[in-house]
Amino acid sequence: MRLASVRTPAGLRVGTVDGDQVVVHRDLAATSDDVIRGLVTPAQLTGGERVALDEVELASPVGRFNRDVLCTGWNYADHFYETQGAAEMPAHPNFFTRGPDSVIGPRDDIAWDPGLSQRYDYEAELALVIGTDGRSIAEDQAWKHVFGVLVANDVSLRDLQFRHGGQWLKGKSADRTCPLGPWITTLDEVDPSDLAISCRVNGELLQSASTAQMAFAVPRLLAELSRGMTLRAGDVVLTGTPSGIGNARDPQVRLAEGDVVETEIEGLGRLVNRVVRSVL
Repeated sequence: MRLASVRTPAGLRVGTVDGDQVVVHRDLAATSDDVIRGLVTPAQLTGGERVALDEVELASPVGRFNRDVLCTGWNYADHFYETQGAAEMPAHPNFFTRGPDSVIGPRDDIAWDPGLSQRYDYEAELALVIGTDGRSIAEDQAWKHVFGVLVANDVSLRDLQFRHGGQWLKGKSADRTCPLGPWITTLDEVDPSDLAISCRVNGELLQSASTAQMAFAVPRLLAELSRGMTLRAGDVVLTGTPSGIGNARDPQVRLAEGDVVETEIEGLGRLVNRVVRSVL
């Protein structure tokens, strides 16, 4: 199943994607968040109106957050070394969070406020949505707790990221800066362990890798993240970005007004977001 969130005059409605169409379940007063949490079952997603994907407005397929978005840093060795030089690769994953108000839909504008930051950066990432609660999850049970996978861009404000004591929360949590979507793909549809992941800015390919290059695979990430800490259905987990970020380039690449950011993962879809001046 490919589960989308469609904006309609009556509010958000569940959509199920089928090729280049989406079946919009307008008569079902529920959202994709209800499906993730098991309040609506796939069997209830019957009927509906078939509409071309390019004729609907998609929202983030996760819109009801239990907490901050859970994120992973330095989970591709090449990205770690491009930012940390000759330092030794960590033995354990690096975790941080970003505020849920940062999340936007797959075609929404990225809010760009030059008065807030001069160093907006892109980070293509595979994201997970938890479907079953769990604490201290064993690696061999980890995938059973995942509802599905999707595409994210962990847009980062580098000057804010390093200004506040070197921690990452502030630089990752600006409102309307984290595209997510375009829909959630369940694990019966795709194997996320070796998928091509890329980011283009204004058509130029700046990141290109495979999820197989993760330093810590998804089962290890979830086992370590959940150790002593309950993960809840509806939690979103970002799994890290590969090399090629703008801040590590010479000269540096910084997102600016009018830029178009395309984030794509093989089999999961593509985000297309324009950078638009806003006051934050």
